[in-house]
Amino acid sequence: MTAAALPRAFPFGSAATLAAALRSGRIGAVELLRAYLDRVDRFNPALNALVVDDRAAALKRARAADRARAKGELWGPLHGLPMTVKESFDLGGQPTTWGHPARKDHAAEQDALAVQRLKAAGAVVFGKTNVPLNLADFQSYNAVYGTSRNPWDLARAPGGSSGGSAAAVAAGLSALEFGSDIGGSIRNPAAYCGVYGHKPTWCIVPKRGHSLVPAPGAEMDLSVVGPLARSAADLALALKVTAGPDALNARGLVYALPPPPKSLKGLRVAVWLDEPIAPVDDTVKARVEAAARALAKAGAKLDFRARPAFDPAQAHAVYGRLLQAVMAARRPDYERLAEERARLAADDDGPHAQMLRAATASFRDVFVAQQQREQLRWAWHDFFGRHDLLLMPITATPAFEHDHSEPMPARRLRVNGAELPYFDQLFWAGLATAAFLPATIAPGGLSPEGLPVGVQIVGPEMADRSTIWLAGELAGLIGGFQPPPGY
Repeated sequence: MTAAALPRAFPFGSAATLAAALRSGRIGAVELLRAYLDRVDRFNPALNALVVDDRAAALKRARAADRARAKGELWGPLHGLPMTVKESFDLGGQPTTWGHPARKDHAAEQDALAVQRLKAAGAVVFGKTNVPLNLADFQSYNAVYGTSRNPWDLARAPGGSSGGSAAAVAAGLSALEFGSDIGGSIRNPAAYCGVYGHKPTWCIVPKRGHSLVPAPGAEMDLSVVGPLARSAADLALALKVTAGPDALNARGLVYALPPPPKSLKGLRVAVWLDEPIAPVDDTVKARVEAAARALAKAGAKLDFRARPAFDPAQAHAVYGRLLQAVMAARRPDYERLAEERARLAADDDGPHAQMLRAATASFRDVFVAQQQREQLRWAWHDFFGRHDLLLMPITATPAFEHDHSEPMPARRLRVNGAELPYFDQLFWAGLATAAFLPATIAPGGLSPEGLPVGVQIVGPEMADRSTIWLAGELAGLIGGFQPPPGY
């Protein structure tokens, strides 16, 4: 198919528009897949976003999609749509490494449940995108697949841990993506690459098949899986086809997510621009504030002073304890961490020592943190009784230059001219993560350097449709996704 015959939505339009063209027969699944694969062949060598290429199986499925449509059979709303998923999801017959060289020859026996649901909706999954080791960095590089780069500036990171995901969507290499998030791993890359991303309410999209432990695996605390896309409508579509209980409780459990607001007029929007324990660069604050002011101009009621009734530092400490325990427990080298902790001096209270103690916490320690987390959840519940949604940053800066120095905690980010700890920006991810809240990233425009800035929209538990809706409304006020130059 010639470029002139491709839908106008290709390659940077919405997945929903492309899916409609596929369903109507205006383009075939094979033709659209090959068009995206041509872009992968052209741009991926420099970006290194796609690291598992399953095009042979995808072409077979695309041909089946075209035959089905010719007979009047449609598989679902994503019929024939070419898309990718994060490397951490099982894709039958392909490796799932999480960046570990020892797992490079691992082959998944079946698709992760989220992938199964995407395919049941008609998607054609043609590959997987890059991650950092253990899914534990704001960058995406590992010894198995190398380094992924930001399409806005190849010298900069695309974020992590869904960095390959965001880079692929931003560069127009895939129509839709699915990633995961425990410390901003969907939201951080979405902001750095200028795309949309959604961290769902915890557990509404099951994570079976997204783990290094043998399937089925228990639901992991804090962690969620969710979509990255070039429009808010695509986030809503991807969430709709993947949300729902797993088979264990599907007999009696149904998620009835409440509908979004009908208008911006009178919408009660709180705005949290900065916090002393996690400073935000002025270039980021300016874009978040501009988004808030645009909402006010459209009739929303802003409150820049509203805060939930808890100490931000204490809330961040609770999140940190839970995060370190969860992240460490899923690591294949957990025993090494335990050995390191055993060698700590009793009076060592440095950052690394604190991390080791949290990572190897006792069940009692984790239990106490979980009880403290319940207090945070109720504080948020009260807060969202008085405010509909909350705007805040997700990253301290726009995308930064690659930094693979070790040890990782010693890295620094330059915020308003000052060198600050690399992991301070986890604060902005942890507020929603610790309390199981949904959070959506919307493109907020460009920094003075010409780099994307993301706006984080947080809502009460189960208000996923509302945070995604507001991201779509912002697109009409300040602009939405824009392709990086040169793609």
